[in-house]
Amino acid sequence: MRKADIANEVYEKIGIPKKDASDILELMLDSIKAVLQKGETVKIAGFGNFIVRHKRARKGRNPKTGEEIGITPRKVVTFRPSQVFKRYVNDAQLDEKPAVLEEAVERADAP
Repeated sequence: MRKADIANEVYEKIGIPKKDASDILELMLDSIKAVLQKGETVKIAGFGNFIVRHKRARKGRNPKTGEEIGITPRKVVTFRPSQVFKRYVNDAQLDEKPAVLEEAVERADAP
């Protein structure tokens, strides 16, 4: 699934224009990226946590030549799914909608 597919799902389920759905998705992703860039954790209830880990410099080895090389320190992003999300992935039927999606559709239909 790509970003365009997610925006299309929002368009179909909630009924907002495709451009607005795409803009909302882009805004959400930009917000998540900005928080992660600062080194902070993003916690999405019922989904999981995006965590920034700091890796130290270390020595590595070129597998082809066996030559030792230095690996620079860096940050990596990891995702830890919530228990709810794990249960959903392991137990859900393909035709079931996530509860959050159902609530969003109900709010969009409300007068």
